[in-house]
Amino acid sequence: MRMTKYGHACVRLEKDGRALVIDPGVLTPETEATEGVEAVLVTHEHFDHFSLGALRDVPAIYTSQGVTRVLDETDGFRELDRDRVHVVRDGDTFEAAGFRVRVAGEKHHLSHLDFPPCDNVGFLLDDEVFHPGDALTRVDVPTLLVPGQAPWLTVPMMTAYLRAVAPERAFAIHDGLVNEMGLRVIDDVLEMEADRAGREIRRPSAGEVVEL
Repeated sequence: MRMTKYGHACVRLEKDGRALVIDPGVLTPETEATEGVEAVLVTHEHFDHFSLGALRDVPAIYTSQGVTRVLDETDGFRELDRDRVHVVRDGDTFEAAGFRVRVAGEKHHLSHLDFPPCDNVGFLLDDEVFHPGDALTRVDVPTLLVPGQAPWLTVPMMTAYLRAVAPERAFAIHDGLVNEMGLRVIDDVLEMEADRAGREIRRPSAGEVVEL
């Protein structure tokens, strides 16, 4: 399995000549992320994870109920075939682009006292790699994609999540809201955690390919 990290929270997974992509949002400028994919998986409706333009030409879309509500209220949605969109919920399983996918999680992490968390589903692929979206859902998994920075996330929360899941390796995503100095801070924290755990824990650069 090959994973390519793109802008912010987007990753592309490829296996046996087939590919899917998770969370190509507005903060993902690389159009090649969705080229030739058989499916797009969207964890939730926030702009940094969801972009209507990234969904126009893909055969299948798997996402939370909240995203479909947004699509139904969007004029551009009429350009999409409704039967390409599949609502998935915690505990569901399906196959996409040759990957076995299990859905884990229900809600976004609390990010504002005045607004309830929106729907958020994480995706576990081939029991190997887990993309949680904007939540800290605990799944027993070898490869964890951990949010590196968010308005709702602190360094103690991130490190506690890493230690609770204790994956064999972890790659930080969700890094598109910070400048170069902030990225250096994230990288330093991840390096300290990697040294403590004796495992690979780091933040791939945009466009970097990781073999899993």
